[in-house]
Amino acid sequence: MRTLVKLDRESARARHELDGKIKGDAPLARQTVEPQDQKEGQKQEHRQAGSACAHESAVNHVSGKARYIDDLPSPANALHIALGLSPIAHGTLTALDLDAVRRAEGVVDVIAFADIPGHSDIGPVFPGDPLFVEREIGYAGQCLFAVAAQSLTLARRAVALATIRFDEQTPSLDPIEAAAKADFVRPPHEQCSGNWQARLDEAVHCIEGELDVGGQEHFYLEGQACVVHPTEDDGVVVHTSNQHPSETQKLVAEVLGIPLHAVVVEVRRMGGGFGGKETQASPWACIAAIIARRTGRTARLRLPRRDDMHLTGKRHPFHNHYRLATDEQGVIQGGDITLIGNCGYSPDLSDAIVDRAMFHADNAYSLGEARVVGYRARTHTASNTAFRGFGGPQGMMVIEAAMDDIARRLGEDPLTIRKRNFYREGRETTHYGQTVDQRGLLHALIAQLERSSDYWQRREAITQFNADSRIIKRGLALTPVKFGISFTAQHLNQAGALLHVYTDGSVLINHGGTEMGQGLHTKVCQTVALELGLDLDEVRISATRTDKVPNTSPTAASSGTDLNGMAARDAAIRLRERLFDFAAAHYPDFERADMRLERGELIVGTGESERRIGWGELIQTAYLNRVSLSEKGFYATPLIHYDRTTGQGRPFYYYAFGAAVAEVSVDTLSGEYRVERVDILHDVGNSINPAIDIGQVEGGFVQGMGWLTSEELSWNDKGVLLSDGPATYKIPAFGDLPPVFNVALMEGHPNSMASLYRSKAVGEPPFMLGISVWSALRDALASLVDYRQAPRLDTPATPERVLLAAQRLRTSAF
Repeated sequence: MRTLVKLDRESARARHELDGKIKGDAPLARQTVEPQDQKEGQKQEHRQAGSACAHESAVNHVSGKARYIDDLPSPANALHIALGLSPIAHGTLTALDLDAVRRAEGVVDVIAFADIPGHSDIGPVFPGDPLFVEREIGYAGQCLFAVAAQSLTLARRAVALATIRFDEQTPSLDPIEAAAKADFVRPPHEQCSGNWQARLDEAVHCIEGELDVGGQEHFYLEGQACVVHPTEDDGVVVHTSNQHPSETQKLVAEVLGIPLHAVVVEVRRMGGGFGGKETQASPWACIAAIIARRTGRTARLRLPRRDDMHLTGKRHPFHNHYRLATDEQGVIQGGDITLIGNCGYSPDLSDAIVDRAMFHADNAYSLGEARVVGYRARTHTASNTAFRGFGGPQGMMVIEAAMDDIARRLGEDPLTIRKRNFYREGRETTHYGQTVDQRGLLHALIAQLERSSDYWQRREAITQFNADSRIIKRGLALTPVKFGISFTAQHLNQAGALLHVYTDGSVLINHGGTEMGQGLHTKVCQTVALELGLDLDEVRISATRTDKVPNTSPTAASSGTDLNGMAARDAAIRLRERLFDFAAAHYPDFERADMRLERGELIVGTGESERRIGWGELIQTAYLNRVSLSEKGFYATPLIHYDRTTGQGRPFYYYAFGAAVAEVSVDTLSGEYRVERVDILHDVGNSINPAIDIGQVEGGFVQGMGWLTSEELSWNDKGVLLSDGPATYKIPAFGDLPPVFNVALMEGHPNSMASLYRSKAVGEPPFMLGISVWSALRDALASLVDYRQAPRLDTPATPERVLLAAQRLRTSAF
């Protein structure tokens, strides 16, 4: 039985104003129908954090209504920009004659280095990234000048009229040679725990190996693009496909020589980012902003796919070397690991990326007393940059290769060796000094996946199959993932949010994160809905803008929901508490301690004494009583720290775990192979949205598989990129999906840290699950020599590399 609330004058007036209103009229309360007044059997579903809701833009995505940068309308006199690129990888620019370009049909403006009004270097962390070449050319495809014309066709035609003279020099393309010459974009870094040299000297077994790990093109569906409008107060509004609006705001302001408040950067969505739009979306906004300010006209810049691939950096290729000491059981006692990252011509984010590779050189295994050294080699290619995993995948590859090598040396199954080396009690501290929490979760996850995938039964069947089959060989591998969550740059672990509630009860949330298809906006809306007791439909999100939430961090490091979701939750809780304070003061018989917001109502008490007020009525009454209905939120990740001078600390708030079992079939006479089956079990803590999380796990795995198998970057001897389009660079397609693809989320293990609803990040960790496919290929090849050795298999493991590895094994057997 419910007790009706006695209304005061303001509440009665608010309710009277709602009578007879229909949706679309204002003001409109969102909850005007009492639950018992609904039709019998009608279910009122409130979709909040924890439920598997569709992506907030899903309908717009599939219907084509979602607008990306190239869909945005612009004035009729808008200018279109094309770029002039360096044809050589290394040398000196001796002459740049643009007179013919300026005289070309439709050309309105041409700019080069001398036309930059403010800062000319737009390096995101360290200097080294000039907006245009002044003299020194660092890579083939580096930007020399920009042309603004009345159409993109006219701009591109004009670019070809430039006269460029240069003194070409031999490019440096080998990171190993660069490291030997100490040619680095940033100094080397070392992490060390214990007497690693003594462990190697005393080793029962000393396992040594090396591996070249290839890079990866981001290949986002929407390329680099921006539209810049000049404003009446000498500022600019920048619409951009961008993971870091605040950094772009800063760089545009510095390039123009104006304050940051004169630059507004807006991002509604991206058609994919994967890290390629964290730092490398800014140059194009800076160029377009210069032209917009010079001409007073809107400027558009969209890189064609070929130019995009030449101009922008990739995932860092790595050369890894290891020496590990093990006991009789294959348990690592210590060792020495060297990681050489191919950084390209400038620092960009390479310092942090190689750091993260070093942090993840252990993956899920205790290294004992070990040294890990990271080098940041300079080469004459585009500056390599962030990519999903941010160096973590490249670091993990070295220890996963070692696990297979140890197993073959000892004649054990690789899974057995992996399990013996997992972090456990007594071996719970990493080589950089952080204690691995939730170690039991790692062991439980592996045990559960072993059972659900029938690993040991399949291992027995595959071993028998390979014994009977001379040409086709099958491989099986189970590989784990332990991925640290947080920016390793401490100051980036913060976020803000801005929440508005309007007089009809509708809610608008804005935060500093950006949406690139990963579902961040959906999870933030679900968070606000849960805290305010509303359905997801009642909460709308607006585009990320630097004039709403300032000084934001990039949407990267898998931290988007962790940071921005917590900031939005903070704003919602603050507003909710203010409403509770108001209601306690406004309604004399309302007990403050008993209040809660559920299913669109303010509820007080239980049972016979329960009282309810609709959300919309509460909001209007609060408004009439001059209660603020807007709130800002903020969050900073606690506990994390790292001392680079000692190489020790706690750089991660927590770890996310996962594991995958991959089965492959390999034709050892051609090198062709198929992925037959994949089983994944992944840890996302207490999932905020299981549907989105499973989608991220599936997509991350496939992208990781592509990185390790088919996505091959190629340059000629002069340093010119050859794989510059879909005809020469092969990302996984629908047909590459394994016919059996089982994906599940680990249940019953909430995050041990106080994250958002005890969830865990899901953007990057699943990417490393693709390592299981590479390991399975090595397993299949090892059967050629009765599993006595594991072949070296550099990545990407294309059919050509698989064939060559098979031939080497056959030769070694005789």
